Amino acid sequence: MKVVKRNTGWFPSIFDELFTENRLDVPNYENFSIPAVNIQENLTNFVIELAVPGFKKENIAIEVEENVLKVSSEVTSKTETEDADRKFTRKEFNFRNFSRSFTLPETVDVENIVASYENGILSVTIPKKEEEKALKRMVEIS
Repeated sequence: MKVVKRNTGWFPSIFDELFTENRLDVPNYENFSIPAVNIQENLTNFVIELAVPGFKKENIAIEVEENVLKVSSEVTSKTETEDADRKFTRKEFNFRNFSRSFTLPETVDVENIVASYENGILSVTIPKKEEEKALKRMVEIS
């Protein structure tokens, strides 16, 4: 089974293969294995969601160093001998290593970052620091 390509022009063009409509048609698809991210902000925290279906939470590492949050995964791929008994006509599942880094603002509480992994979505909640309220003090005039 192969991907069906339609030729909509009158003559085939040499540029048809260069500008693919679907990223899956690119020969080196493994270069596109960076997970998609959603970043939300509300009054009390930031929430970063990464789409990482098929990964085990044990293989995902989250670390903070010098106000940079790094989410990465180390996945050991199956050896060719394990897949020797199966023949793929197309293989699009991609469980490769990835690394995403996010620069954190000074207003976050790095000590209280929490993460959860559910239904293929890694959710990292980063609370904001409480603003130090300036104390109002009355000064008596003598």
